[in-house]
Amino acid sequence: MQRPSRSHSPGPEGDGSPGFPTSAPYHTKDTLSPTAAPWASTSPSHAPPPPTSTSTSTSASSAAPGPLTTGLALPRPGSTPAGGSGDGSSFNGGLRFPTAAAAGTIGLGSGSGNGGGFFAVPPARGPPMPVIGGAGGGFPAPGAAAAAVAASHAAAAPRKAPEAVITVVPAMPSVVQPVPQYHPARKRIGSAEDLKRFLEGESARHFMAFILSINEAVTGKKTNDPSYIPSPAVQRMVAVLTELATLVDQVPPEEQSLRYGNPAFRTWIARLTERAPALLESVLGEELRTAAVELVSYFLDSFGNATRIDYGTGHETQFCALLYCLSKLGVFGEADRQGLGLVVFKQYLELMRKIQTTYWLEPAGSHGVWGLDDYQFLAFIWGSAQLVAHPLIKPKSIHNADVLEAYADTYLYLGCVAFVKQVKKGPLWETSPMLNDISTVPNWGKVNSGLVKMYQVEVLSKLPIMQHFMFGSLLPFE
Repeated sequence: MQRPSRSHSPGPEGDGSPGFPTSAPYHTKDTLSPTAAPWASTSPSHAPPPPTSTSTSTSASSAAPGPLTTGLALPRPGSTPAGGSGDGSSFNGGLRFPTAAAAGTIGLGSGSGNGGGFFAVPPARGPPMPVIGGAGGGFPAPGAAAAAVAASHAAAAPRKAPEAVITVVPAMPSVVQPVPQYHPARKRIGSAEDLKRFLEGESARHFMAFILSINEAVTGKKTNDPSYIPSPAVQRMVAVLTELATLVDQVPPEEQSLRYGNPAFRTWIARLTERAPALLESVLGEELRTAAVELVSYFLDSFGNATRIDYGTGHETQFCALLYCLSKLGVFGEADRQGLGLVVFKQYLELMRKIQTTYWLEPAGSHGVWGLDDYQFLAFIWGSAQLVAHPLIKPKSIHNADVLEAYADTYLYLGCVAFVKQVKKGPLWETSPMLNDISTVPNWGKVNSGLVKMYQVEVLSKLPIMQHFMFGSLLPFE
């Protein structure tokens, strides 16, 4: 079976848009969705030169078949995944077939290599490609696939990074006075027009400024920074998350044949619902305890959905919204920014990994193998900020098992990669090609800025995710 190409096919209008839905009007024909990690791709000028061929096969029966190995892959020119040679001759032992950039049509199965097999690649622009045949059908000559891919990328227009949907400067939210009566936060986004209204409003700007404020505070910092002393509010929030981890131990998974979606998660959520008001009040304190009525909606939706038994970046965003609301109430201040990103959020990550590996929640709103991660996104943003200007650890260091083992607990980004490798079997370029592509970026500053833009487009601008987002008096829909 053919492995899906890493390139996105053009949209129905042929304008170069990716072949999956995006959030108009935040996508144009000149800007590919960041799901393709365009800012991580290398320049076509670094592509390996096409191999020279001394002879061209003129018939399918006159040439001997080339070496055949298992697996299909089409790497980007100029990038070498871990274990690959980068010279176009091998890719982790995988056989590579030319894309539509190669002239002629290649068939697999019975046939002479002219499209008579099980699938065919239609002719397009590009240099003629030598074809060698045999009883099993036509196969490309050694090195022909790399030449075809290089020619395709060289002929294509340069791909640009996406423009930021929300442009703001880092800032913590302004503290508001408590109101006499709070009401439960509720969903307000039900259409593309509602989502557009939110993205153009002040609430989205303030929320993104809060995320960037934490991003700024954790830049160059370790999670175990000895110079940082958590405030009592941060310690109370960590205590709540620690109690929820203990609750997981009290609700073991049920025996079932399916790997994902253990129904015991619904029991865990039911017990969480009973304790939620008291847990929030312990963080808020006596003066602000009435605000728990509004915050409980964010809190309960931060750990997954009990009906679908799933979890994803929308739930992670909901937890960030909870921290935003607590900051707006004055529970957390400027001095707590580092603690929110590297103490509270790290504890939240550890809790969610425990929940995921206990109840095996389905990924919610995931792009699958072509997405950044099945569950998290903010952890990669703040984790990449930690590594900015690190003298030794580079983006490509994620392929070094010793680096992951030594620093997974110190840097959120490396911890996320280590968890991906723990739950997904196989090489990283195969299970998480997006992370593999990002590892070719030369520095963490570029990784961080690209992930911020990608988060705005792939999370905050996606209706299937944001239709579940909560709004209230602390985070109004405007």
